[in-house]
This record gives sequence, structure tokens and C-alpha cells, in this order.
Amino acid sequence: MDSISSGVSRTAVWTGEGIAMQDVPIPDLGQGEMLVRIRCTTVCGSDLHTVLGRRAGPAPSVLGHEAVGEVVATGPHATTEVGRRLVWSVTCACHECDRCRSGRTAKCRTVTKVGHEPFTGPWPLSGTYSQYIVLPPGLATVSVPPVLPDVVAAPASCATATAAAVVDAAGDLAGRRVLVCGMGMLGIAATAMCAEAGAEVMALDIEPERTARAERFGAVADDDGSVDIALDFSGSAEAISSLVPRLDVGGRLVLAGSVSPGPAVSIDPESIVRRWLTVSGVHNYEPRHLQSAVDFLERTVAIYPWEELVAQPVSLDELEEALRPGSALRAAVVP
Repeated sequence: MDSISSGVSRTAVWTGEGIAMQDVPIPDLGQGEMLVRIRCTTVCGSDLHTVLGRRAGPAPSVLGHEAVGEVVATGPHATTEVGRRLVWSVTCACHECDRCRSGRTAKCRTVTKVGHEPFTGPWPLSGTYSQYIVLPPGLATVSVPPVLPDVVAAPASCATATAAAVVDAAGDLAGRRVLVCGMGMLGIAATAMCAEAGAEVMALDIEPERTARAERFGAVADDDGSVDIALDFSGSAEAISSLVPRLDVGGRLVLAGSVSPGPAVSIDPESIVRRWLTVSGVHNYEPRHLQSAVDFLERTVAIYPWEELVAQPVSLDELEEALRPGSALRAAVVP
């Protein structure tokens, strides 16, 4: 008997000390809710930080927020049909508060987040390290085109969509010189996006093999010259400090990797003023960025080797091994 017939979902619960496998009851679906079978989920760096104790989060909880799945059941008035393959936003917003009305739904005053909610709360099946997840109303979803393999589509819901938000914040890229710092999954995606937009893109990383990989996604060799735009995904205070002097007059620095406490960065305000520099931050993304991410992957799936960034998927019972840092940019799990 499959798990949906038996009314349970085989689920990996993060206890704060390790993973406990549990058969979690599948609830009756409420207004607008969807039950989605996880086809493939990838391991975001933030989950590695949680497991390594570098990031606070509720425990117990069901981690995981990068995934592609298939709708298997819907509650009353749900607008998505059964059988649809889709990805979904990390954040679920009220769409009514002042922040939502201003276009910043990712910072909704009552935001809830996939893979970040307490297991003992009202949304226990909220993470993707599970056979099934319940998607609430208000959560943005995007259909996945047939051309995209599951391992390419899954990171769209965090890494690729966040990269799209950062590139959006960078402004017009055509003909610009862009420096991307940190060649993890987000940095690689942003590099390819900037190249597609007509920028000359240089990649920077402390690991030479990562920089070399970026050249297969549109980057050219860094000439150490001035740039119009710098995007940081490293979160390194030292790296960020090195980016500011390289910005030309009117340059823009977009920070996205600084998502945990770290050393302060010293920036000369006179330099910011005299050179008309702009420094901004991006955390999470808006629904339009998720759509942009899927569209971008569809356009480039035959151009760039996206599948090589993801390790061979393992089973849900092997999740603890997948939650250890590895050579691939993304570990993958097929529940």
C-alpha cells in the first residue's frame, strides 16, 4: 500500500540533534490547500548551516525548501489541477499587510516559510524532506515545463529564484561589466543570467575549480579591472570589502550572501558619495522571480550543463549523508 492510501507520509524530522524518520498523518486538506508528492528535493546551504549549528531554527521541524513535486490532491476551491508538476515559493504571504502591498511579500509581517516551521505547529508537513508536503493557499507556484529534469527544476524554488531577484536588483545589465563573487549554486545561476542579459561577467571564488566551472556558465577570466556591478553571494566580509574599490563611478553592489552573523564591513562613506555608488541587499524573492527562474532554466537547459551541479539523488533514508557538505553544489534526495 502506498503512503497516500495509508494516510501517512514518510518524513524526515529534524530533532535539533539529528534526523528521525516518522510516518506523519496526512491531514484533511483545507480551503485552497494542495497535497504534493515530492519528486526531487535538493539540499540548500541554509539547511547545512542548520544541521551544523550555524543557523537557528525550530526543532523539531521538517527541513527542506528546494523541490519539485506533483499535485496529488486538492482541498476545496484550490486552483491547481491534480497531476501538475510544479515548484513553489519558499515564503507564504498574507498579501494584505503594508509590506505585501508595497511589493515585498517575502517580508510579509505574518510570513510562513517552507522548511522553516515547527513540526508541532499547525503546518507539520511544511518541508520537502518528506514524501509529501501540504502547500497552503497564498503560496506562489509555477508549472514546470517538460523539458526540465527534476534535478534542474528543484533548485529553482530557492537558489535560481533568489539569483533572479539579485540580478533584477542589479538593474540594466546589457553591455555592463559585472563581477560575481561566490560560485555556489546562486553565483553560478546569477553568472549565467548576467551573461544571457548581455553583460561581460567575471567570476570570483576562493576555490579555483569553482571559478573554472563558472566559465562553462558564461563567465570570462577576471582581469582585476573596474566593474559597473558587483554581486556577492559569498557572505565574506573580506570579499565584500574587496568589491567596493572595484566599482566604477555609478557602480552598484548587491549583497545576497550575508545571511548569518559575521564581521562588520568597513566602507568609506566619502567614497560612496563621491563615486555615486549604490549598495543594496536582497533576501528571498518575489513570485515573479520564481517564474523568471523557471523561464530562464527552460531557455538555457540545452545551453548550460545544469545537471552536473547536482549530485546523484539518494533516498530519503539516506538524508543524513546528503546533509553533509560534498563536492557537488547540490545534494539531491528522491523521497
